[in-house]
Amino acid sequence: MQVIDKPSKQRTEVRQASLVEAALRLAAQRSPADITTGDLAQAVGITQGAVFRHFASKEAIWLAVLDWVTQTLMSRLQAAAQGAQAAESAEIKISPSGPESAQSALVSPSPGSNRSALTALQAVFMAHVDFVVTHPGVPRVIFQELQQPHDTALKARVRDLLLQYRRLLMQLLQQVQTQQAMAPDIDLRAAAVLFIGSVQGLVMQAMISGDVPAMATQAPGVFAIFQRGLLAQAPL
Repeated sequence: MQVIDKPSKQRTEVRQASLVEAALRLAAQRSPADITTGDLAQAVGITQGAVFRHFASKEAIWLAVLDWVTQTLMSRLQAAAQGAQAAESAEIKISPSGPESAQSALVSPSPGSNRSALTALQAVFMAHVDFVVTHPGVPRVIFQELQQPHDTALKARVRDLLLQYRRLLMQLLQQVQTQQAMAPDIDLRAAAVLFIGSVQGLVMQAMISGDVPAMATQAPGVFAIFQRGLLAQAPL
């Protein structure tokens, strides 16, 4: 029977997480292509040889980085969408005996709301911007890999992330359509491309200017323009 050394496995997982964190931190400061395993070792306080006890290669480290980005970003986007829809459809019930004895009940669906999916789209947009502001090394890693002329395992990871992202957006856009909050002639696939492109445009300008936090200030106005293009026009 094989005996698993759990403490050793846990130490490896902790060290791998530290190396992923260090890779993203360094990527926020310089090109990921220039980051060496020696840089990563120094950042976490281990020898360069020890790095290869936790990852088989430098590529394996960047694959782990992209896996972390995919899991973390998609979890946050989905949570943002679900939280926004729950808040939009919630009703707070106040006791008729007066404010002094008011009690809030559990949230319940509000049949009058027909824009919960639009609210969720905005929450996803802002959550993505917040993620980049918090982890500015992420777009550098992604853009660096997309510049490669040939197919790579890293590029495949990026494609998988974009596929999951588009799937979430299409679900929300279809809900907007079902709620009749969208102009009937809107191309949903084009709307998803424009959504992602709007975030990427903010990211690129922030990286060029060196002012990544400014994205959070600019994002609401950019989303407002996107939303205005989706909305069904009221009849004259």
